Amino acid sequence: MAVKRDSRRLFALLTPGTVFLGIFFLGPLAVMVVFSFLEPGLYGGVEWNFYHWNYGRILGWADGEWEDFDPVYAEIFFRSVRLALTNVAITLLICYPAALWVSGLSARWRTFVVFIVTLPFFVSLVVRLFCWVLILRPSGFLSSTLLGLGLISEPIDIIYTETAVLIGMAYILLPFMFLPLYASIEKLDHSLVEASYDLGANPYQTFLRVILPSTLPGIAAGSVLVFIPSLGNFIVPDLLGGAKVLMIGNLVEQQFLSARNWPFGSALSVMIMLVMFLLIVIYLRRIGRSEIVR
Repeated sequence: MAVKRDSRRLFALLTPGTVFLGIFFLGPLAVMVVFSFLEPGLYGGVEWNFYHWNYGRILGWADGEWEDFDPVYAEIFFRSVRLALTNVAITLLICYPAALWVSGLSARWRTFVVFIVTLPFFVSLVVRLFCWVLILRPSGFLSSTLLGLGLISEPIDIIYTETAVLIGMAYILLPFMFLPLYASIEKLDHSLVEASYDLGANPYQTFLRVILPSTLPGIAAGSVLVFIPSLGNFIVPDLLGGAKVLMIGNLVEQQFLSARNWPFGSALSVMIMLVMFLLIVIYLRRIGRSEIVR
């Protein structure tokens, strides 16, 4: 009787969230998948005819009559993947030593540092990115400071480059890497580290054989949390990259708003989701399972 009561209570608690996700997440997702296999309308919208050439236009099996394969779309897609992976590496190199250092502080200072890391979330993302525009433009704070110090002879033109895009994405996504790393490092059993030193291992060997394997779930979780928004990001490339650094998110935005080619924009979005889904599956199979076993 108690089991049935608990089951009914669980059903009552889960039903509102399930219905909400079914209507406002799975519903639009299903519409987008259907649209990706429809023919684009002449003046926007869709024609309800099966039309799989939207994917062929990206991947190379276009029919050559109605749709031509343009390698620029594949180049944009692979550029987005490359920049997303580079951003993962940058945030990992910055956050891992920082998380190790923070984990060694007192409880009061650890709480304060974690608050400082999350503090940028209290400010609008667009405002923060426009601040970077003011910093990175040739007449901005960075060039003016370096010119004033005599370190450079002419202004640095970083804005509207891949470097500016990577700086912006790393800046806004640092907390998504730091917090999982910090949570994983905080759980580290320091007795294993001490045992490694007692057995004659040097700091390099201790890091590779004890610390790194123990914190691998945090690295994987942070990498997934950074890679996914980096791949589909369109605000940072739009403000800091301009027309010179086009990513897949910008292309989707253009297809829906400017070109009004909803089926092609849907096909691009489905490809992004497939890459993200594959990444999450790999994480759950390789890392998540081992973490649960522990």
